[in-house]
Amino acid sequence: MRKPWVRISRGPLRRGEARRVLAVAAIAAAATLAAATLAAMAAEAQEASMVRFRDVTTAAGVDFEHPPAPEKKYILEAASGGVAVFDFDRDGDLDVYLVNSLTVETAGEPRRGPSALYENHGGMSFVDVAEKAGVAHPGWGVGVCVADYDGDGFQDLYVTGVERNRLYRNLGGEAHAFADVTAAAGVAGGGWSTGCGFADYDRDGDLDLFVSRYLRIGLDDLPEFGKGRTCTYRDVPVHCGPRGLPGMPDLFYRNDGGGRFTEAAREVGVDDPDEMFGLGVAWVDVDGDGWLDLFVANDTKPNFLYRNRKDGTFEDMAYLMGVAVSEDGKEQGSMGVAVGDYLNQGRPSLFVTNFAEEYNVFYRNQGSYFADVSFRSGVALPSLPYVGWGTSFLDADNDGWLDLLLVNGHVYPQMKDLKLAASAPYRQRAMFFHNRRDGTFEEVAAAEGPLAAAEVSRGTAVGDLDGDGRLDVVVNNLDGKARVLRNETPAAGHWLLVKLAGKPPSTDAVGALITVRTGDETRTRLVRSGTGYLSQDDMRQHFGLGAAARVDSIEVRWPDGSASKRAGVAADRVLVIEQPSP
Repeated sequence: MRKPWVRISRGPLRRGEARRVLAVAAIAAAATLAAATLAAMAAEAQEASMVRFRDVTTAAGVDFEHPPAPEKKYILEAASGGVAVFDFDRDGDLDVYLVNSLTVETAGEPRRGPSALYENHGGMSFVDVAEKAGVAHPGWGVGVCVADYDGDGFQDLYVTGVERNRLYRNLGGEAHAFADVTAAAGVAGGGWSTGCGFADYDRDGDLDLFVSRYLRIGLDDLPEFGKGRTCTYRDVPVHCGPRGLPGMPDLFYRNDGGGRFTEAAREVGVDDPDEMFGLGVAWVDVDGDGWLDLFVANDTKPNFLYRNRKDGTFEDMAYLMGVAVSEDGKEQGSMGVAVGDYLNQGRPSLFVTNFAEEYNVFYRNQGSYFADVSFRSGVALPSLPYVGWGTSFLDADNDGWLDLLLVNGHVYPQMKDLKLAASAPYRQRAMFFHNRRDGTFEEVAAAEGPLAAAEVSRGTAVGDLDGDGRLDVVVNNLDGKARVLRNETPAAGHWLLVKLAGKPPSTDAVGALITVRTGDETRTRLVRSGTGYLSQDDMRQHFGLGAAARVDSIEVRWPDGSASKRAGVAADRVLVIEQPSP
């Protein structure tokens, strides 16, 4: 029998933390002892739900891998890996952008780690056109988000990185290329930027940009591997951080029009003066008032939930709303965040991935506050041994209920040297939670298939890559190749993909809320820029419809507050809805 594993903090224990450590250890021991039972239940659940993915990476022509840094002696080498799914050439097929990074050894040679832009030629056939398109060399890349920031109808790329970010403007038309307009736009950032997302926070018609930042660390001033109290894990020397290292304030770029932005984080109230360790970003309307709020996942620090005050400023309401820390008041190592109305009640809930032995936390939106339902929903206990990163809500079988995907992977390759590595290895499998329609989920990825493969995963992006109405997944991995997972779920239900065409300059309709009604069922989706862990899902919104072959009504609340409605829409198609003129 395996020994129960005990949490060792990524830094010195704070007052009162020892009691929580023992509590987590007890839960962890129970999880380890029940591993065989959970695996058997997962196998039965997988067969019952019939959710199936197939690894088609090689057949699709995708051959992408990060530069090797086998020992990960510096935290800089352990956290990047964003991925975006978007239609950059507007041919109707989703393309894939995979962010690459460098290592401390190759930092002076930025062309050693080229990013990739895989153009979709249809039928799951991809060709890397990054060099030709001008987006292959952003430097030390970390994350990515997508939006048409200039209103010309073509989606642009923003790539976060170490020391410098990049804004690539899509030139559109026959060019099939991008121009680096970072300097002209004034959005170069600096330091170590991580998550990002565009949004029209003040409803003035153009898109603003939020960028989270992580550590104040430079390539010429790196902490020594394994030296210091925050540079060991279970008494094994590892890279230092984040605890024990200084953080960085976040950035907010207000769109001034004409392709220019002004940094205004302090002015609008999202600057993070205490310099937390920011990672995942989620624009979300938590209270349904039509104004976008902002959630930021902070590593080993309290999260932020900035409530939009509708006057051009925000107020952090994370503690009052119940999303700053875990249910027992503990700060967690938060990484990625998924947003979804998994109960079909019209309220978006939040799922946040965390570090090993800190359960992934599920915040259910109760209207005026969020409740931690992590254990009650069935997602906490299976996640305890894992380090969670990319995550998305998606309806994989088109039954009309959002399921939950997350990928895992440790940050310490030294885990292989530990006697307890079997319970928390360096390479870890993904997890897929099938929605049981009663507020709980069953984990179905443990038994077989590509989600059961052990990887060191980071970013994920979701979209229908082959046009069959089933959502596929792209995963960006460290120490291994990226993966393209084709959804081949048999007997999936009917579906609808809704693409919004907003009025310029907000052509993507970022922040629009789509409500679909079929019979007694109501489903909502929010168009968002920046998803999961430093990544970007397809902005077209997917609705599983189950047995319904038609949709009774579709309502769109556009970012400016206007509304439109369609009725009697046939299923199994891509529906384009244009914003009506005032």
